[in-house]
Amino acid sequence: MQTNSRWECQLKAPLSARWIGFLCLAATALGWALNWPAMKFLLREWPPLFARGVAGAAAAFLLTGVAVLYGESLKAPRHVIPRLLFAAFTNVFAWMGFSTLCMKWLDVGEGALLVYTMPIWATLLAWPILGSRPTRRGTGALLLGMAGVSVLLSARGFNLDTGKLLGIGFAFSAAVLFALGTVLNCTPLPLPPITAVAWQVGLGCLPMILIGLVFERPNLGGLNSAGWSVLAYMTLVPMGLCYLAWFATLRRLPPAVASTGMLLVPLIGVLSAAVILGEPLGPRQFVSLALTLGGVTLALQTS
Repeated sequence: MQTNSRWECQLKAPLSARWIGFLCLAATALGWALNWPAMKFLLREWPPLFARGVAGAAAAFLLTGVAVLYGESLKAPRHVIPRLLFAAFTNVFAWMGFSTLCMKWLDVGEGALLVYTMPIWATLLAWPILGSRPTRRGTGALLLGMAGVSVLLSARGFNLDTGKLLGIGFAFSAAVLFALGTVLNCTPLPLPPITAVAWQVGLGCLPMILIGLVFERPNLGGLNSAGWSVLAYMTLVPMGLCYLAWFATLRRLPPAVASTGMLLVPLIGVLSAAVILGEPLGPRQFVSLALTLGGVTLALQTS
């Protein structure tokens, strides 16, 4: 009953708080979307897990400095540590690490399609965990959004060899685990907001660096000036500002609404890849845009 009341409070939140949530959601979607072509560019010079881990560790360091400037305590009470470790695993290591790792076997389109089934899992997990049954409007929004993503990427078939199966497994793992973290983070960690993000990003990215050093064997001097610029973007925006905006979103909007809004990420990612990397852009992309924006608009109306 207590969890249900929290869910209802989010639905009845003041209008200003919900609009702040929508703005944070839009900022998160845009920053994470542009990270797809950025990551594709960086993969030419550094392996995925190590690159993502380095960007995240640098972001955690910067966020720690921001927390200190704002007078936040960096201490994590002992009783919070299990929740903090779980949140770091689902929200950072699994989401960022597995979604990047899947790109070793899948192309960007295939990976984005599978990773952003996350709203389906969030909607389904919110039912048993939070006692929130999907509404007809919410279900319709989800179907519209997923139809838009499917139209955009339906031309990319799957050849289910061993490599493809590994990639699909990592992509689905990222989607399901991040959805679980999204639902459970309906109740924020009892830490100052910037401190909570800094801890999660740092704890989630440190294992990526260690695993990357052992198994990926990166060329530490392999980045050129363009690569360093992309790495700086990944540090400041997707791993820093976007995580702050994402957790601010979860404090103001229900998980189903927030995760449905995340369907904008693969759409914007592919559109930006057309501009930045010269990838194809035609009628299929515009039909997808109409369907996905229709789904997101319908989802926002449920709040």
